[in-house]
Formats: sequence, structure tokens, C-alpha cells
Amino acid sequence: MTILTDPVPGIIGTMYLARDFIETAEGLVFAVTLSGIEDGRIIACLRYRPGAGGWTKVGSREAIGLLQERFPQYLHYSPRRDAILQAVPLHRIRRHRRPRERLRELLAQERDDPLIRRLQRLTARLSDCGIATEHLGITGSLLLGCHRPDSDLDLVCYHRDTFHQAREAVRDLTAAGRLQPLSESLWRTTWQRRGRPLDFPTWLWHERRKFNKGAIDGTKFDLMLVEENPAPETGQHWHKAGHLTLQATVIDDADAFATPTRYRLDHPQIPEVLCFTATYMGQARRGERVEIRGRLEISEAGDRRVIVGASREAPGEYVKVMR
Repeated sequence: MTILTDPVPGIIGTMYLARDFIETAEGLVFAVTLSGIEDGRIIACLRYRPGAGGWTKVGSREAIGLLQERFPQYLHYSPRRDAILQAVPLHRIRRHRRPRERLRELLAQERDDPLIRRLQRLTARLSDCGIATEHLGITGSLLLGCHRPDSDLDLVCYHRDTFHQAREAVRDLTAAGRLQPLSESLWRTTWQRRGRPLDFPTWLWHERRKFNKGAIDGTKFDLMLVEENPAPETGQHWHKAGHLTLQATVIDDADAFATPTRYRLDHPQIPEVLCFTATYMGQARRGERVEIRGRLEISEAGDRRVIVGASREAPGEYVKVMR
């Protein structure tokens, strides 16, 4: 994917980053999934649609059905990826919402909103640990302004160092009792939404060592890494070659929390796995033996890789540490 600036009149120089929201002419709101521009489109997933009382969140299956039936212009075949993707043409964008700008607005507010107050307390506690708030943003329902008192806090970190410092801070603040670990019910709700390819105990073992989730005053929060200057992908085209299961040792986990997540492997034919679902971010560490179930892709040059998470839920696909 070529990383370009936005040529649309009026917003020249804009970069579209993962976790940004873009609103279309029809009032559909998409979450950017891959930073940059591909073939004049932003790769993004439909997350909200307009309703009688404001925006309504849509699940993955509902989103695909809605786009197929009413808005096929937002489905794009990518020859480079040999896949039909949700994507928004630049000329259809009506508004671009940026998490960092929204966080600045919310931190300056004095409204008696319970969720905003918790966000302010969370960022203050991270700041106490040396985390620069200018490197943070807020996405999800708070970015759109359609949050409820029981909504989650989806915090974006725009530098790798900031992200990993924030993970360490969550670990330390939780140990000190200033943040809380997720309750069993919150863990199970998250697993039911995203982790079903693995049984609950296996999924939970992986999650508890990531320190990218926690709770503040009973509200769940997530930490997510977004690269401001992501390395461009190669120009190779890839085609699907069926599903496979393999076992290998992770030899490089530098991009374990990136979008997409990348693990380098010691496998003789397949040197890497890419994960496009957040479920398997931070799943494995260098030196660990893993089992991977995903889709084999072969490039025009004969290179091979495995893709996990062509969809948000990634049914039947997984990365797990062999213990």
C-alpha cells in the first residue's frame, strides 16, 4: 500500500491513520483500519450508521450486509490483496475525525459526564507515570460523541515508546490499586465478542500478560498503538492459496502490537504471519513456539505468508503459544 497525502480539495496534506473515523455523504461512519491511501480509497470498516436517535453501532456481519445491499460503492476489490475490502473513496468523505484532537477537547471539558470524567482520570494517572498526553488520542464512541455511561474507553498511543510505557504504567498502576484488572464478566464479554477461535482459558492466559487492557472505576479501557509514519508495504500482489495450520518459533516480535501485527517465524517456507484483527496483537513473544491457523498467501514473486483475521472475528483462525 502506498502511503500518500490526501489530494481532496480543502484537506490537502491530511494523513488518514488507523483508528481515525471518516464520515461519508450518507452519514455512514467508518473506522480506518490501515493507515494511508490505496487506489484513491481509505481502507476502513463500517462501524456506525445513522438512526432516528443518532448513530447506531453495527456489527461486522450487519455492516457487510448493509454495504452489499445498499452501499456497494464502499466495497472494493484489491488486486494487491486478492480480497474484497471495505473502503471509502476520497471524494465520498464528508468529515474526518481524529482521535488526538478529540482527546484534547474532552480533557478540556468540565461537563458532568461520568465516562468523560473517567477518561480524564485515566489520562491523569498515565501522565503521573510520565506518559505525554499529546501522544494519546481517543477513538470509539467517544470520538463520535455517541457514547453511553457503560461505553469502553479506547485509548490510542501514537508512538511505540509511548505505547509500551503505557502498558508498563497499566501494570504498575494496577498493582498499586490505582487501576483495576478486568473482572471475570468483562473478560468473558470481550472473549465472546472477539476470542472465540480459542477456548476461554487459553484466550485469557494470552490476554492477561499483554497489559493493554484494564478498568478504571469499573469502566473497561484498551490501549492501541498507531504508527504515525508506518512503513509502506511492498508493491507485490498476493493471491489466496487456502487455509493451513503451522507450528513455528517467533524470531522477531518487534511488530507484535502494530497494525497489522507481524510475527517473523523460523519456518522454512513461511517466514511471517500478519494479523489484521486486534485479537492477536501482542499474542506471542520472541522465542516462543506458536501454532497458527490462517490463510496462506503467495506473492507474484513466490514469497509466502499467512494471514490471520481477514475479518474482525476471524472465525477458525488464530495464533496461540504452545505451552
